[in-house]
Amino acid sequence: MSDWFLYLIHTQNNRLYTGITTNVERRFNQHQQGKGAKALRGAGELTLVFSYPIGDKSLALRAEYRVKQFTRVEKERLLTDNTQLISLLASLQTPKD
Repeated sequence: MSDWFLYLIHTQNNRLYTGITTNVERRFNQHQQGKGAKALRGAGELTLVFSYPIGDKSLALRAEYRVKQFTRVEKERLLTDNTQLISLLASLQTPKD
Protein backbone atom coordinates (compact mmCIF):
# COMPACT_ATOMS: atom_id res chain seq x y z
CA MET A 1 0.00 0.00 0.00
CA SER A 2 1.33 3.42 -0.95
CA ASP A 3 1.49 6.34 1.42
CA TRP A 4 -0.59 9.28 0.33
CA PHE A 5 0.54 12.87 0.65
CA LEU A 6 -1.35 16.11 1.11
CA TYR A 7 0.28 18.99 -0.77
CA LEU A 8 -0.22 22.70 -1.39
CA ILE A 9 0.96 24.65 -4.42
CA HIS A 10 1.30 28.42 -4.51
CA THR A 11 0.40 29.99 -7.86
CA GLN A 12 1.75 33.12 -9.50
CA ASN A 13 -1.61 34.82 -8.96
CA ASN A 14 -1.29 34.18 -5.19
CA ARG A 15 -3.66 31.22 -4.82
CA LEU A 16 -3.05 28.09 -2.76
CA TYR A 17 -4.08 24.86 -4.48
CA THR A 18 -4.60 21.73 -2.35
CA GLY A 19 -4.23 18.18 -3.63
CA ILE A 20 -3.31 14.59 -2.74
CA THR A 21 -1.04 12.08 -4.44
CA THR A 22 1.19 9.07 -3.85
CA ASN A 23 4.13 10.78 -5.57
CA VAL A 24 4.50 14.51 -4.91
CA GLU A 25 7.36 15.12 -7.35
CA ARG A 26 5.58 13.39 -10.24
CA ARG A 27 2.30 15.17 -9.54
CA PHE A 28 3.95 18.58 -9.20
CA ASN A 29 5.71 18.03 -12.54
CA GLN A 30 2.35 17.18 -14.12
CA HIS A 31 0.90 20.43 -12.77
CA GLN A 32 3.86 22.42 -14.12
CA GLN A 33 3.38 20.88 -17.57
CA GLY A 34 -0.33 21.78 -17.56
CA LYS A 35 -1.35 18.11 -17.37
CA GLY A 36 -2.61 18.19 -13.80
CA ALA A 37 -5.69 19.89 -12.42
CA LYS A 38 -7.54 22.30 -14.69
CA ALA A 39 -7.53 24.83 -11.85
CA LEU A 40 -3.76 25.25 -12.26
CA ARG A 41 -3.60 25.47 -16.05
CA GLY A 42 -2.48 28.93 -17.08
CA ALA A 43 -1.83 29.90 -13.45
CA GLY A 44 1.75 30.88 -14.23
CA GLU A 45 4.73 29.82 -12.16
CA LEU A 46 3.92 27.20 -9.54
CA THR A 47 5.73 26.60 -6.27
CA LEU A 48 5.30 23.52 -4.11
CA VAL A 49 5.03 25.00 -0.61
CA PHE A 50 3.86 22.05 1.48
CA SER A 51 3.72 18.27 1.40
CA TYR A 52 3.03 15.87 4.22
CA PRO A 53 2.50 12.09 4.36
CA ILE A 54 -1.11 11.49 5.36
CA GLY A 55 -1.54 7.72 5.28
CA ASP A 56 -4.06 5.76 3.28
CA LYS A 57 -6.22 7.08 0.45
CA SER A 58 -9.35 7.40 2.56
CA LEU A 59 -7.61 9.60 5.13
CA ALA A 60 -5.94 11.62 2.36
CA LEU A 61 -9.28 12.30 0.68
CA ARG A 62 -10.79 13.47 3.97
CA ALA A 63 -7.77 15.68 4.72
CA GLU A 64 -7.88 17.20 1.23
CA TYR A 65 -11.58 17.97 1.56
CA ARG A 66 -11.10 19.55 4.99
CA VAL A 67 -8.15 21.71 3.89
CA LYS A 68 -10.04 22.86 0.80
CA GLN A 69 -12.66 24.24 3.21
CA PHE A 70 -10.00 26.29 5.03
CA THR A 71 -9.78 30.04 4.59
CA ARG A 72 -6.64 31.51 3.06
CA VAL A 73 -5.40 32.44 6.56
CA GLU A 74 -5.95 28.89 7.83
CA LYS A 75 -4.06 27.43 4.86
CA GLU A 76 -1.15 29.81 5.46
CA ARG A 77 -1.13 28.85 9.13
CA LEU A 78 -0.96 25.18 8.10
CA LEU A 79 2.28 25.97 6.25
CA THR A 80 3.98 27.24 9.41
CA ASP A 81 2.15 25.68 12.35
CA ASN A 82 2.36 21.92 12.79
CA THR A 83 -0.15 21.99 15.65
CA GLN A 84 -2.93 22.82 13.18
CA LEU A 85 -1.95 19.84 11.03
CA ILE A 86 -1.80 17.51 14.03
CA SER A 87 -5.22 18.72 15.14
CA LEU A 88 -6.62 18.20 11.63
CA LEU A 89 -5.26 14.65 11.41
CA ALA A 90 -6.55 13.78 14.88
CA SER A 91 -10.02 15.01 13.98
CA LEU A 92 -10.04 12.89 10.81
CA GLN A 93 -9.05 9.74 12.66
CA THR A 94 -11.64 10.12 15.41
CA PRO A 95 -14.65 7.88 14.74
CA LYS A 96 -17.90 9.76 14.36
CA ASP A 97 -21.07 8.43 15.96
